Amino acid sequence: MAETVRHRILLIEPSAIVARGIREILSRYPEFEVIDTLPDLGHCTERLTLLSPDAVLVDPCLFDYQKRTSVRGVIPCLHEAVLVAVLTGLIDDEALRQYDGSVHLYDEPAQIVRKLRKAIESRDEHAGIPENYELSDRENEILVAVARGMTNKEIADCYNISIHTVISHRKNIARKTGIKSVSGLTVYALLNNMIDQGDVE
Repeated sequence: MAETVRHRILLIEPSAIVARGIREILSRYPEFEVIDTLPDLGHCTERLTLLSPDAVLVDPCLFDYQKRTSVRGVIPCLHEAVLVAVLTGLIDDEALRQYDGSVHLYDEPAQIVRKLRKAIESRDEHAGIPENYELSDRENEILVAVARGMTNKEIADCYNISIHTVISHRKNIARKTGIKSVSGLTVYALLNNMIDQGDVE
């Protein structure tokens, strides 16, 4: 029997009632795991980095659209997560285009799940197309460490970062290079003169 893929969901919703309702609906489906609920954007950036969610459900009322603020600009580490609007009020079409999908307060539970699946599947279809191919300095360091055979824990200890941050960097590397396997990343590092043949165990 195939193992169910669990999508990690971060919910950012100021209304405790709405947040609890969404958590309850998603708890009925084993493919979704709500890993945290935040009432505002206060500690959102550090939680996103720590938790590495697959999707973020966020209420657009938390953003000031009169200033035409970009949602992904306010929360820069969202680049990898699917962004789904939880519509509890009115929002103009231009603001809504910033999201990968949306669910409405009045949607039936099955509709909410369908829309969330669609947003995640849409992201997965485009995952093979790198948005910004250039790796950051830290991503290059992590790639070299992976190619040298280091584990996530060893990399975290070496660079004094959390394992979740290492995983987040590895996801970025896979997205930007289109390479997911350690052997593939090792070949990539060798071909780009990031490591020598002697570095490979």
